[in-house]
Amino acid sequence: MTALGLALFLLGWEALVRWQDYAPYVLPGPGLVWRKFAIVLADGTLLWHSTITLGEVVAGLALGVGVAILLGYAIAKSHLLDQLLSPYLVALQAVPIVALAPLLIIWVGFGAWSKILVCALTVFFPMLINTGVGIRSVEPDLVALMRSLRASRWQMFTLLEVPSALPVLLAGLKVSVTLAVIGAVVGEFVGADRGLGFLVNLGRNLLDTPLMFVALLTLVALALCLYGLVSLLERWLLRWMKDEG
Repeated sequence: MTALGLALFLLGWEALVRWQDYAPYVLPGPGLVWRKFAIVLADGTLLWHSTITLGEVVAGLALGVGVAILLGYAIAKSHLLDQLLSPYLVALQAVPIVALAPLLIIWVGFGAWSKILVCALTVFFPMLINTGVGIRSVEPDLVALMRSLRASRWQMFTLLEVPSALPVLLAGLKVSVTLAVIGAVVGEFVGADRGLGFLVNLGRNLLDTPLMFVALLTLVALALCLYGLVSLLERWLLRWMKDEG
């Protein structure tokens, strides 16, 4: 069904281009986009820029998710910390990432770090919220049972809190991995000389719409691949938890 849907989409796309007689710089047909894809793939351009964006996404995802889990756990376990930090976190979340990206580039520079930070900020809040929800979802009766058995803090964490929070954390990670791709592209749009976002900007400036389509479709493929990897990780971890339990 997926192959059939893709074939119908491509046929509809080609039919629309021919019916409306669009110029290539307005809406190129799938054949023209494929030829451009073959060119930039053969000369290494697409692979180079894709590698740059993938590196930014992975680094930003790791940074944002790591900090969000640590802070989210601390907030979930401390009412005082929750009261102190929550207003500032809500205020920061209200600032659009597109508005922060130029400031980060001014402060950090045009290198990879500014894009990594944009990615990290993009994924930070979804993971922070999911971490708090996951940790707070632990059944109070189970906590009381573990305490009655004189479980240590480490045992409470590994045997109760992590298994209870893991499904929610993995759901947040699936959302975050696609948001990280968006964050990288936002950073590259604002200021970059490499990456798939840069290719989109380059295609726009040159009126090379097929190049823009190639870069955008590559971004979609990248996001889908990362989402698929996280889904596989989710299935494996949940199956392992079920077997262990």
